[in-house]
Amino acid sequence: MLTLEGFAELQAVMPEVEIREDSSLEGTVAIFPKTEEDIASILKYCNEKMKTVSISGGGTKRLKAGEEKADIKLSLAKYTGIVEHIPGDMTVTVKAGTRYQELQDYLAGYNQKVALDPSWPEFASVGGVVAANDSGPKRLGFGTARDAVIGLRTVYPDGRVIRSGGKVVKNVAGYDMNKLFIGSMGTLGVISEITLKLRPLPKAESLVLLSFPRERLGDLRSFVCQLLDSMMEPAALELLNPALSQKLTGADSYTLAISFEDVESSVAYQEEFVKRNKPENSRLTIQKNKEAQLFWKKVYSIAPMGTPVVEPPLGTSSLAAAALKIGVVNLNVIEVAKECQLITEANSVIAEAHGGMGTGVCQVVLRGASEDISKSISYLRDFALKLGGYATVKQLPHDLQGEIDVWGEKPSYFFLLEGIKKKIDPNKILNPNRFVGGI
Repeated sequence: MLTLEGFAELQAVMPEVEIREDSSLEGTVAIFPKTEEDIASILKYCNEKMKTVSISGGGTKRLKAGEEKADIKLSLAKYTGIVEHIPGDMTVTVKAGTRYQELQDYLAGYNQKVALDPSWPEFASVGGVVAANDSGPKRLGFGTARDAVIGLRTVYPDGRVIRSGGKVVKNVAGYDMNKLFIGSMGTLGVISEITLKLRPLPKAESLVLLSFPRERLGDLRSFVCQLLDSMMEPAALELLNPALSQKLTGADSYTLAISFEDVESSVAYQEEFVKRNKPENSRLTIQKNKEAQLFWKKVYSIAPMGTPVVEPPLGTSSLAAAALKIGVVNLNVIEVAKECQLITEANSVIAEAHGGMGTGVCQVVLRGASEDISKSISYLRDFALKLGGYATVKQLPHDLQGEIDVWGEKPSYFFLLEGIKKKIDPNKILNPNRFVGGI
């Protein structure tokens, strides 16, 4: 906890930086740097004084499972803006606190976009998306932040600023250090600037919804195999369990949400492929452009958000909520969706699940009483392990934080992660307990 003397010392050391008490965390102060030099000064001070730092951008992952109370909250909410945009090179450099949707809106004026689809894009910061390696259903066609980022500027705990990667797409010199920081949850340094490669906006976008009766999942599996083996290039091939399908489409069935993005003729050709090859008992609907975009916007706001700035989904305001990420072999997504539906039908917890049939990555939101959520998390983790996969907890209700093992068992290579952390942040001041094994 930071004392009054420490608060006064901070104000004396950094008189031009906004510092105020953080009402959400007792005994913590929030600092709002506006320059990279401010960030470096803050971290250097905290490192010397052995003060722990919690890093925040848009706050969408503020209540991330495993988060531990820190002495100082470093908020990048005012460290925003586009540093450089070169439309001809299709690259953009942006400050880490910039809201993701604001960046996309700006790039749309140049007929360009960042090819990522994180959750809560209106509130998430670009730095937060990169630090968490967040991605959505369209990672099948777009990839993740590790594929989109070509350069970073990162502030180390001792105040040093390092640069990794570059500002051009064809950059192959040296080690790809970007990947060390992407997905590290801010435990190795504060990402200050990000350079991203861009894509042109698609001329046409289509959403094909293919609903299957619950007893015809074999047909679903066969169709997915046929589609993945074809020359078709869906941006997303996402399976919704009935609980989520009912909520998003009105169909109480297992539903494939297939996204196509390209020129109009290509999109139309791929739609025709689905029409020709869909199983007889499936039901097909197609949504175009704005309708398709609205559907995915709903998908991105399913999971609970760290900062309670929006109303909870209708009918769920009194329910606790947790979010999991489950990784399995591609077609085992069907098994995960089935298990989540069985949990829902047991009437104890509502389990809304969707997963990428081409990636094997599932997102599950559990709503219900905290005790039932805890049991469901344990069950789903054991189920994922039996399938040879993993399950990590992304969000937890307040009363379960600290009680549930967020990351699961330490991996065999944990000693490498621990060694990197010890080398870069020996005093363990950055985002304590936010990564694998309590790093």
